[in-house]
This record gives sequence, C-alpha cells and structure tokens, in this order.
Amino acid sequence: MKQQTTRRDFIKKSTIAVAGVGLGAGIFPANAKKTVPGNVLGANEIIRIGFIGAGNRGTQLLQAFMKVPDVKVTALCDLYQPYLSRNREQVDPRYFLPKGRPVPAMGENFGKDVALYHDYRKMLEDKNVDVVCISTPDHWHALQAIDSVNAGKDVYLEKPVAMTIYEGRKIVEAVERTRKVVSVGYVRRISDLYSKVYDLVKSGKIGEITMISSHYCSNMAPDGIGNMKPESPPADFDWDTWLGPRAYRDYQYNIAPYMFRWWKDYSSQIANNGSHYIDVIHWLTGENAPVAITATGSNRFIKDDRTIPENMEIMYELASGRIIHFRVCETSGNQGLAFGNIGLIGTKGSLYVGDTGYKLYPAPAGQFQTWNASFENEEYQSPREDLTLAHVTDFINCVRTRQTPVSSIEQSFRSSSFALLANIALETGQRLLWDPAKERFTNSDEANRLLHYDYRKPWTL
Repeated sequence: MKQQTTRRDFIKKSTIAVAGVGLGAGIFPANAKKTVPGNVLGANEIIRIGFIGAGNRGTQLLQAFMKVPDVKVTALCDLYQPYLSRNREQVDPRYFLPKGRPVPAMGENFGKDVALYHDYRKMLEDKNVDVVCISTPDHWHALQAIDSVNAGKDVYLEKPVAMTIYEGRKIVEAVERTRKVVSVGYVRRISDLYSKVYDLVKSGKIGEITMISSHYCSNMAPDGIGNMKPESPPADFDWDTWLGPRAYRDYQYNIAPYMFRWWKDYSSQIANNGSHYIDVIHWLTGENAPVAITATGSNRFIKDDRTIPENMEIMYELASGRIIHFRVCETSGNQGLAFGNIGLIGTKGSLYVGDTGYKLYPAPAGQFQTWNASFENEEYQSPREDLTLAHVTDFINCVRTRQTPVSSIEQSFRSSSFALLANIALETGQRLLWDPAKERFTNSDEANRLLHYDYRKPWTL
C-alpha cells in the first residue's frame, strides 16, 4: 500500500507540474504490481518515443506525451502523407466531410529531429526509439504490438487490445515472453473519481451488486457516415497497406481515415467506446469474463453504409450470477440511465456513475421485508481530470521503474474480450456459452470459427 501511495503521488505531482492543473491519478488495489526485467532509468533520463498512427487519436496522444517531462518525440509513422508532414492544409478537403469528422490540428514543427516512416517495421529498427505508441485501426493492433515488443520496445497501445480473441491472447503471450512494459488506453483506470467509486463499492455500502447496466449513446440519425461509392484514394494515402491483413476491397472515403469504426472488419462501437465502460465494470466486479453472451442489433433508421449495428443490446451472464446489460445506441444522444454511463444495482442501494461524478440512492423496501434505508441520497461532482495525460504519465513512470502499468495487458485484453465476444454473439444470433479458461465457446462451432480470421498475404501473425 505504501508503494501504491508513492506512485499515486508521483503521477499527480508530475501531471500537475506539466499541465498546471490538478489531475487525478488513482492506483487501484485490484491491480497487482509487478516489476519486469530491464534497466531502471533515472528520473531525468530522456525516453525517446515513436508513434505508429498520427491521425486523430494519435495526435491527442502525441500532444499528451509531449507534456510529460523528459520524453522526446523521435519518430512518426503513418500511411497518409499530411499526417506525417503535420500540415493540415494538405489534407484532402473531402476528409472534412461530413461535418464533425475529426481532422487533427497538427502544425507541430519537429524539423529534422523527428524521423518519418511509411513502414512501421522500419521505425522499429530505429535505435533512436525506446518506446512506441500505437494508435492505428483495431485490425492492425496485433501485428504492430507483437512486432514492437519483439523489437525490444515498450508499448502504449490504444484500445481495444485486438480485433479478435486469438490476436489478443497472442499479444499477451508476446508481452509475457519479452517482459516489456505495455499499457493499454483504458484511461479511466487512472481516475480519482473511479478510484473513489471503487472504494465505495468495496465498502459494501450498496450491498452485493446483482445487476449492472451501461451504455454508449450518440445521435447519428439520419445520415450517419453517409453513402459513398468505391473510388480511388488520394494519391498520398496508401490504401493497400492500410488494409493490411484484411481482405482487399476498393477504397471509400467514408472508411478511412477515422470512419473505419463503423465497419465491422476494422472496428466496432462496442469495442471502440463501449469497452471503456466495460473495463470499469470489469475492475469494479473483479470478474474477468462472462460465461454466456447474447446480443441483438438493428440497422433500419440510419441510412448509411455502416456494417455494424446502429443499435445493439448485449447481455452478459457472469459466473457469480450477476447480469450485465450493455446498450450501444447511435439513434439518440439521450442517456438511458438515471445518471452517467454505468448503473450498479445492489441489494442495499444503487450507484450511477459518469465521468463528471456519481449519484447514490438507497434501496426502497420490497415485499416480505422489515426495511430501514442504511444511508441517504448522495451526490458527488468530480473535478475535471485530464485522464489521457495522467495515463501516459503512469506509463512513462513504469517504463522508468519497470513496474506494471495501471492498465496492464492481461486485464485490458480481458476487458476488450467482452466487446469481441459480443460481436461474435451478434454475428451468430445465438446465446453463446463461453469457457474463460480455455477461451473457447462450448456450444457453437460457428462461433469458435469467428475467434480469428485468415490474414491476407503476405501478413502473418
């Protein structure tokens, strides 16, 4: 516990000094701390970082890492030339449409100090890169993460961990074999607010948690990502390499960059946004995997090209008897809970949590009971937290000390797996029974065939 307190103080002092604002940094008792082999670095030694993927999220992470003391950007890798040159004026005008499509501001003047790469494998050969940040589409995570640790690099990997269960386990095995420091971008693991929620749940105040509801909502009606026809990509965008291990298809402007999140071959919204909240639920309950999964979805109200559902309902059954209900709703921005994005139903009360705070309600009396509420209604409003900065600071601290980051690869893979399993349940239309130890379905050969896919040559895992 003394080690945890010291680490919490270190991160908080570091991020306050960098950003000039008070930031939360919670280290959770559920996260076992391990020290991995490697040289422990001095507090002022420069850590050199290269970025694979310098688009929207890549730029957000780039800006965060640039605020961490004694971290130096030495390399960038991307398949779109304006993202390498950091020149927004060179971005194809069509990438600003439809309205709301994020294009990074860029404009950093790195000069000749930063090496530019088209092929990430060449960047991994660069002796001037100690650490790699991977913020590419989901279907690239496995190859790039495994190649990075094999090349001797510590890795900050964006969520979800992988596109398939098989890939995710292979990443975990590679990290365990190479003993590199790897953190995954589930940033709420570093939050003071969610640390406070963890303590509240573990105190038993709301009793035993029996059911959990959570959601991700966004109103994309009526046009969503639009309808577009296949055509040639811009000359400075390498579409064939972007596809990587996925089957070849013709380019469309509403796939890449950024909009891949609505195409099932490259991502999904349950994995992209939903798995953030699943990661919190995973941590609060301490349960690594469901034992049964059911999912349904619809595509009738948004008239666009997406291949993932506009609305998705998922039920996870846990070994403890708890049930998690998760909703992805992109036909309305209205929240589906009394407050926030996570609702924990306990035998003594209910707790609703969002990124701005929580609300706590005692359970009312029911049938056949003599009942007195054990607490009053309670609300907590959280100070604003820069979770990305705090999270990457934790990672850099672990690179120096060789400790396990707050978002370890094993627990992050387990959180990502919830989302990947839901996509398989949706695809099969079955209630699937899952063996968390063997990581296989016990009642569906069809579902087991979806645990991975055949890579397009020449890519191999």
